[in-house]
Amino acid sequence: MDLSNLKPAQTSKSSKRLGRGEGSGYGDTASRGHKGAKSRSGYSKKIGFEGGQMPIQRRVPKFGFYNRGRVEYKPINLSTLEQIAEKLNVTTIDKDVLVVNGLASKHDLIKILGNGSLSKKLTVKAHAFSKSAKEAIEAQEGTAEKI
Repeated sequence: MDLSNLKPAQTSKSSKRLGRGEGSGYGDTASRGHKGAKSRSGYSKKIGFEGGQMPIQRRVPKFGFYNRGRVEYKPINLSTLEQIAEKLNVTTIDKDVLVVNGLASKHDLIKILGNGSLSKKLTVKAHAFSKSAKEAIEAQEGTAEKI
């Protein structure tokens, strides 16, 4: 074996040999063009860089405030509970009943609100109750249980 027999390994890629003189065709600027950030050593394109144009994340206005600690509830009124109780002829309404009837998803936190009225004694299980809803449920001698 001598230098005339050497070949690159099969796994190696055949790339241009940059900056090896004018005769190679890749000398002078080594295929980087003239001037500008891309021609310099150490250049790395920053995320969101648009060639000096004002990037979209700075052009688009932002407003409001996002509270990460906020707890979102799915609101359900007493009138809805009344309809479900009559339709299904049940005395206990919990999350499972609401999910099966399409009023909430299984990941929702449920809050019962006092809009409407009750005519039945119901046991209602939810994550939260408004003051008026709790009073209306207890006025019918029902129970409002927090999950």
